Amino acid sequence: MQLWMPFDRYPFILLNLILSTLAALQAPIIMMSQRRMEARDRARAMEDLRVDKRAEKELKELAEKVEQICKKLKI
Repeated sequence: MQLWMPFDRYPFILLNLILSTLAALQAPIIMMSQRRMEARDRARAMEDLRVDKRAEKELKELAEKVEQICKKLKI
């Protein structure tokens, strides 16, 4: 006589069914989460690009001013 009976015998069909169902339920949720993160990352990248372009413009203006000062001082 056995003291306990296994929940799911060797081929583990019920366990496999439970895990497959869990994976099928989790997949759409994970995909939606990734899409949201992708949209957020894209917006952040666009903002970074805008800031970088503005910084580049300001640096060019500063370089021109330094060049003008150098010409006035004849350096």
